Amino acid sequence: MEDNMKKIKEIIVVEGKDDTVAIKRAVNADTIETNGSAVNESCIEQVRLAQQTRGAIIFTDPDFPGQKIRNIISEQVKGCKHAFLTKKEALPKSGRGIGVEHASPEAIRNALKDAQLMDEEASEEISQQDLIDAGLIGGPGAKERRERLGTILKIGFTNGKQLYKRLKMFQISTETFYEAMIQINQEENHE
Repeated sequence: MEDNMKKIKEIIVVEGKDDTVAIKRAVNADTIETNGSAVNESCIEQVRLAQQTRGAIIFTDPDFPGQKIRNIISEQVKGCKHAFLTKKEALPKSGRGIGVEHASPEAIRNALKDAQLMDEEASEEISQQDLIDAGLIGGPGAKERRERLGTILKIGFTNGKQLYKRLKMFQISTETFYEAMIQINQEENHE
C-alpha cells in the first residue's frame, strides 16, 4: 500500500471481500463486510461500534441488493454517511454483474469524498408534485432523468418512490434541486 494514499477515518461498510480489495486499492481504510443482503445482528453491532468510535460510511453496490443492505443498516444504525457510485462506474470492463469491486480507484475516491450524512428528520421542501412536474416520476425518460439527478446531487440512483425519501433524507434544498434540474434540461436540449 502506498504511503501517499488518503487515509479514511471512518470505517467503510461494504458487501464483500472483493469490495474491500477495491477500496484498499483506492484509499487507506478499514472495512466491515456484510457478506450479502442477509445482514445479521453481529454485523449491525460492528457497524454500530464503528459509528460510535470512528464513524461509518455505507458504500454498497448501486443495485437492489445493495440498496436493501443500505436500508437495513440505516434503519438500525443512525448517523452513518453514505457513498454512492453510478451504475456506469460500477460496471465491469468485461463480464456480468455490477458492484463496488468493478469501480476504478478514482471513482471510489470521489464517492468517498462526496459521502453525505442522511438526516431522517429533514424538513419537507420538495413535494411529490415537484418531482412529477420535473418529469422524474412517470412518463418518458423519467428513469434516465432520475439517474442523472442522482449523479449530479451525489445521492445515488433511485426509483420514483425512493427519490422523494432520498431528497428529504439528504436535506436537498429546493434551490439545489432546481439548479440540478436546470442542468439536466440544458443537457437534454443539447442532445
